[in-house]
Amino acid sequence: MSESKDSTLSVGLVQQSNTGNREDNLRKSAGAARRCREGGAQLIVFQELHTGLYFCQTEDTAAFELAEPIPGPSTEYFGELAQELDCVLVLSLFERRAPGLCHNTAVVIERDGSIAGKYRKMHIPDDPAYYEKFYFTPGDLGFTPIQTSVGKLGVLVCWDQWYPEAARLMALAGAELLIYPTAIGYETTDNAAEKARQRDAWIISQRAHAVANGLPVISVNRTGFEPDPSGVTGGIQFWGSSFVAGPQGEYLFQAPEDEETHAVVSIDRQRTEDVRRIWPFFRDRRIDAYGGLTKRYLD
Repeated sequence: MSESKDSTLSVGLVQQSNTGNREDNLRKSAGAARRCREGGAQLIVFQELHTGLYFCQTEDTAAFELAEPIPGPSTEYFGELAQELDCVLVLSLFERRAPGLCHNTAVVIERDGSIAGKYRKMHIPDDPAYYEKFYFTPGDLGFTPIQTSVGKLGVLVCWDQWYPEAARLMALAGAELLIYPTAIGYETTDNAAEKARQRDAWIISQRAHAVANGLPVISVNRTGFEPDPSGVTGGIQFWGSSFVAGPQGEYLFQAPEDEETHAVVSIDRQRTEDVRRIWPFFRDRRIDAYGGLTKRYLD
């Protein structure tokens, strides 16, 4: 970190609903970011694919027109915003790498507007209403934290949050925060009990990553309803609930499910050191006995 270990880091979260109007989405994101900066944010995190609708509810080749290069229009727009705000930004974009080759990519923009680094989503779902394998090639950049002026950021994306291996590898590589831009919600025909189980599991899994790795976790989800263009499902009600957890899994902040929210949360960066001294999970890992983790299944 560029600042002393006993200092705090102020993190801004932007939880928003989206439409198909890119310019409106950009203005909304930028406005919330400016308000976060006014509240003292040094790092601002946006949700997954925040420049448009969550287009993966259907498989439609026309949606590939939404993909963009990196660097490209979004990194230029948010690069100028980062310079204006003197703040580090975490973006989530549909990256066009080559014809027919696209990724779901998080990009970290440094305070001077430059690209500090990027992470390509490694785990790609393919479920009803989440047909991401049609659009996204699995990432090939590994689990490598991105060094910035506010610290070493372990940026992962949405479906990655269900995998303890991803969080662990980021932590072992020196990540000081785990950050998850996310787009997840209820399929509207699920009953109330199932909806509660899904949301609770999502929160529990990420808080567990905080505990197991002794690191703060920042999870920023979208909110609002987006219909299924095909009409096959009832659409997705994104459940918001963006949150920040400390290194013992304690809540530092939680947003509501159904409201657009921007918030600034203070993270005590000394607590990682303090917690790892009393819960020395890294010391007690049996790295000699974990070879099976590289297998698909132990028959």
